[in-house]
Amino acid sequence: MELATESVNNRPNAPWLWRLVATGLSFALFGLGGLCLRLIVFPVIDRLPGDALARRRRARLTNSRLFWFFVQFMYRSGVLTYEVEGAERLGRPGQLVIANHPSLIDVVVLVSLIRDANCVVKQSLWDNPFTRGPIRAAQYISNNGSAEMLDEAAAALQQGQTLIIFPEGTRTTPGQPPQFHRGAAAIALRGATRVTPVVISVTPTTLTKAEPWYRIPSRRFHFHLRVGDDIDPQVFASQGSAPIASRRLNDHLHQHFIKELALDEPTTA
Repeated sequence: MELATESVNNRPNAPWLWRLVATGLSFALFGLGGLCLRLIVFPVIDRLPGDALARRRRARLTNSRLFWFFVQFMYRSGVLTYEVEGAERLGRPGQLVIANHPSLIDVVVLVSLIRDANCVVKQSLWDNPFTRGPIRAAQYISNNGSAEMLDEAAAALQQGQTLIIFPEGTRTTPGQPPQFHRGAAAIALRGATRVTPVVISVTPTTLTKAEPWYRIPSRRFHFHLRVGDDIDPQVFASQGSAPIASRRLNDHLHQHFIKELALDEPTTA
């Protein structure tokens, strides 16, 4: 997959007005695409031969490929450039992919790199008419804050699925370090064979929690995704009770991301 292997950061900067129009077109395309998937594509996929597992895999593959095309549209229209390091290490059985969440398209890029990924998503996306079709067809997990969500996520990992989680639960506040909730660590200890941290940086910042989509930066933004080394959750599970192990793993992940994000901060002369 092109996105998984290529660094694309040398495209000439497009004019600001064109990038504003292209950004609007990108999100219009995303919304209309979600509706088409819900009303046309997934009803057809559901009628193809195969059991429930086969239908789920087809739905996840469809999401992955279309998200890849969406990222390519944003790149080719001059909205962004991108760089991905280590994508070949994503998509392994029982793998919990933990990422920080600086922008609106983080999950789009990650899912585009993994053909059969599960993902914990906000409850509001389950109810959104533009996103609920792809989310429900792929059987992503709703982050509704319940204990059942933790059970469902751990069970998915135990079944050999690859699961994506953003431990912050929402996009990072610009200028602030990420703040991880302990739920992702608890899930890792209960079901993951490996935890793989993925550090995401967006320069200049855009599509953050505090910004509407039309407040675009003065130049196209660069999306950098770096896959880190695996972490064995059992190392932490052996260090004490479940709450203690969860806290220690969460602290380890938090410090890892703070250190790695510091490497991506722009330097001044």
